[in-house]
Amino acid sequence: MNIREKLSTIQADFKAKKSRKNNFGNYMFRSAEDILEALKPFNKVHQVYFIIEENLTLGEFPIMHSTATIVDTKSGDKIIASAIVGIDLAQKGMQMPQKFGAASSYGKKYALGNLLLIDDTADSDATNTHDKQPLRQKLQFNEVPKNKFTVKPVVDMTNINQAKKFLANGGLLKTLQEKYSITADALKELNG
Repeated sequence: MNIREKLSTIQADFKAKKSRKNNFGNYMFRSAEDILEALKPFNKVHQVYFIIEENLTLGEFPIMHSTATIVDTKSGDKIIASAIVGIDLAQKGMQMPQKFGAASSYGKKYALGNLLLIDDTADSDATNTHDKQPLRQKLQFNEVPKNKFTVKPVVDMTNINQAKKFLANGGLLKTLQEKYSITADALKELNG
C-alpha cells in the first residue's frame, strides 16, 4: 500500500475516545494526547509514524501553526495537515504559559483531526456550555427566510458579543464560519 492508501485505511478504522471531562462545562473531550495514544497501534501495523510540528507567528496577536504529518517508514512519503490557532493574550484567568499551552493543545488536536478526519461536531467547541446554554441557543440569530437551500443562522453586529465570547473560550473562527453565515462587518470585528 502507498501512503494515501494507508492513511485512508487508518482514517476508516481510527477511534479515539473522549476520555477527559471538563467539569466546569460538563462535557467530555479528547485531547491531542488521547489521539496520539490511540494512533500508536497503527504505527507498527501500517508501517507509518506521525509527527506534530508547531510554529509561532508574532504579529498583532500570536498565531500557533500546528502541522500533523503521517510518514511511511519504507518510502518516506508524507501527507500533511495543519491547523491555525490564535492566542488571546488578553484572556483572563490564565497565566501566559497556559495561554500558549492551550493554543498548542488545540492546534495539535485540530491538525490531527484534519489529518485523520476526526468528526468533532459534538466535541467541546461545539457543545461548550460554560454558560449552561449551547452557543446556538445563546446567540440571537436574525431570521432568514427558508427556501429549498440550507440556510445557516447569521452572526452579525447584533449578536457579535456571543461569537466573541465563544472565541475567547477557545473556540475557533473556522468553527463559527462552518456553522454560521457571518456578515462582513461582523467578520472584520472578529478578525480585528
